[in-house]
Amino acid sequence: MPATTTVLNADALLLDMDGTLVDSDAVVERVWRRWAEDHGLDPEEALKVVHGRQGYATMAVLLPDRPVEQNHADNRALLAQETADVDGVVPVPGAPAFMAALAGLPHALVTSADEALARARMTAAGLPMPVTRVTAELVGASKPDPEGFLKGAAQLGHAPADCIVFEDSEAGITAGRAAGMRVVGVGPRAAVHSPTVHVNDLTQVRIEALPDGTVRLHITA
Repeated sequence: MPATTTVLNADALLLDMDGTLVDSDAVVERVWRRWAEDHGLDPEEALKVVHGRQGYATMAVLLPDRPVEQNHADNRALLAQETADVDGVVPVPGAPAFMAALAGLPHALVTSADEALARARMTAAGLPMPVTRVTAELVGASKPDPEGFLKGAAQLGHAPADCIVFEDSEAGITAGRAAGMRVVGVGPRAAVHSPTVHVNDLTQVRIEALPDGTVRLHITA
């Protein structure tokens, strides 16, 4: 079947990090497998819900009767472990060229990682840290709540409908849609969650800067 190209215009792009720009699955799986085993949970079942959410929100799904304070305490401990462990953290294919093409164009990082973890992983992957970013400390609700994406759009000064989200997880895609944004799903996890358009990785996306400062995406799938 011949490749088809989808063209989308946007005032700004809102970018998830893990699984979208950075492949951190090796670290995530190491840390969460240990946590699940320590709490008598099936690690494989736990890994089905960890992606895209802040840690405390994942814990609330897996252990719904546990006090929220305990989830937040565990979350802080896991963030410290993940920040210190960058073994195997690499860019998603196409991410370096994608980020280079975005330089000077309106974009923001919207991640469930905190600032320290985001900086550690972007640095390990050799990717530039966006000037505008919404990290875990800046939101009151984790994805799939749309708060992070709405804050990112507001910080950039653009209406949600004029922004495009790049996401890999069910929680993130749900959050982007709830924010009223179009969503480019990246990677195998994204394909089954009905993003606006799906790509295997960022090598399938070409960024074009338009004269008015907006962005045109050429997506080949």
